[in-house]
Amino acid sequence: MFITLEGPEGSGKSSQIRLLYDYLVAQGVAARLTREPGGTPIGDEIRACVHHVGHTAMCPEAELLLYSASRAQLVWEVLRPSLAAGMVVLCDRYYDSTLAYQGYGRGLDLTALRQITHFATGGLKPDLTLLLDIDVEAGLARRTNGGVEMNRLDLETVAFHQRVRQGYHQLAAQEPARWVTIDAGRPPEAVQADLRALVAARLSSVPDA
Repeated sequence: MFITLEGPEGSGKSSQIRLLYDYLVAQGVAARLTREPGGTPIGDEIRACVHHVGHTAMCPEAELLLYSASRAQLVWEVLRPSLAAGMVVLCDRYYDSTLAYQGYGRGLDLTALRQITHFATGGLKPDLTLLLDIDVEAGLARRTNGGVEMNRLDLETVAFHQRVRQGYHQLAAQEPARWVTIDAGRPPEAVQADLRALVAARLSSVPDA
């Protein structure tokens, strides 16, 4: 099973997905944890480039293609082999981030983005996408106050991040069978409890999960 976590900045994805992974492993589930962009040596180099705060001249099209290149490598090197081995794969962001950030946020053509994404992934879609939703200003405040190193996209305008969040809501509405939205503004323990319950329920419905 392929499970992705999505959400705007400061939603707690990275912390929550690590806790969820640790929980699944403790339950005896064969699981793999990875992230986007990155997750491979090549992808990590691309991540450093695309997130570098000094790369202010990067155009939206180059940004999109760099993310897609990292994604293609992750699919080929990590995702498909792990899924073929019967593992539960947890990924911190996937192609829905491109649709939300470069599509709704940057304003790039969504049809073109979907075509590029299909080429990069070979059509590999998540079985379940968990959207950690939080108010934009609250999420950005979390990032700032938490002492987390800010990347180039973190430093975009509030209006940009609001478009991203709205984009996520539209994506979730388009595929309600795949997406589940979780209020990430609550205490982390409550969010984690919801994630564990949702994933456990989904795994229990899969034969031989």
